[in-house]
Amino acid sequence: MTHGPTVPPPPDASFRWEDSAVLVTGGTGSFGRKFVEHMLRDKKPRKLIIFSRDELKQHDMRTSGYDHPSLRYFIGDVRDTDRLRRAMKGVDVVVHAAALKQVPACEYNPIEAVLTNVMGARNVIDATLDTGVKRVLALSTDKAVNPVNLYGATKLVAEKLFVQANAYAGSGPTRFSCVRYGNVIGSRGSVVPLFTRQRCQGKVTITDPRMTRFWLTLDHGVRFVIDCIERMHGGEVFVPKIPSMNIMDLARAVAPGCEIENIGMRPGEKLHESLLGEYEAAHAVETDDMFVIKPEHPWWQGENWHTARPVAPGFTYASDANDEFLSIDDLKQMIGEPTGTAA
Repeated sequence: MTHGPTVPPPPDASFRWEDSAVLVTGGTGSFGRKFVEHMLRDKKPRKLIIFSRDELKQHDMRTSGYDHPSLRYFIGDVRDTDRLRRAMKGVDVVVHAAALKQVPACEYNPIEAVLTNVMGARNVIDATLDTGVKRVLALSTDKAVNPVNLYGATKLVAEKLFVQANAYAGSGPTRFSCVRYGNVIGSRGSVVPLFTRQRCQGKVTITDPRMTRFWLTLDHGVRFVIDCIERMHGGEVFVPKIPSMNIMDLARAVAPGCEIENIGMRPGEKLHESLLGEYEAAHAVETDDMFVIKPEHPWWQGENWHTARPVAPGFTYASDANDEFLSIDDLKQMIGEPTGTAA
């Protein structure tokens, strides 16, 4: 490995949140709500548009305190390109967080998953190109690396679409990048709410005691996305350096003393996850807090991220071989449970 500075390049000095109109697809989801919270508190954009398809969630979000002069609520679906174009008129930054993400639901409804996660990605790309949006960041997942289920496969395709969309932008203003990270604590459909419900019955279910996952808080994910928007050149896939956890430790942190039942792996489920695959190491660099997977295309400017160092040939970033693992007490602190000796 070539040793050298491990700090990322400074943010683009010409980019100012307070002068920007920002749109987030899937804005009423777990990520969207936390992103809006950070934007209103810390960045104060000129306009902030929440784009989602559920009017009840928008109503609940507005009445729960997300009501500000800069906020706009747009009913719409990423499957509808015309509605996306209308919503993105005059927008400078788009964060694409809308997706069908539940693995079993995607397996059972594969065409729906493709229409939202793949065709929806295409529609966001077309709309941002047509309206001259300057920065587009799409959210991806560790399941896009060597995918074994349909959800991961659709997110891999979406990543490829967003990276290569920079070729369609040409000399235009629009630049596209992706963020890829692991499981988010407490997001909708995550295992923590499941364990919390199950502990009332005195028994929690796991699929394999050896299972490991990358783990981060919603706050960490949102801050990482904001930082990447400020630093992106277009074409990068950004991967944060985050800790891993073992599913048995998580069960003991959430439900100490409960019986643990092993129910076996579900279809499309991996024992461990990767955030950076071996094939990507040849064009990946790292800083102290992230990996950056650079595209291998003629339009990429080679001097970008020159202050970061290349990763070792054949390097992989996998949840079971991570340098940082969370203890039971670490997990308790992250999920807001009382710390102490686990049963």
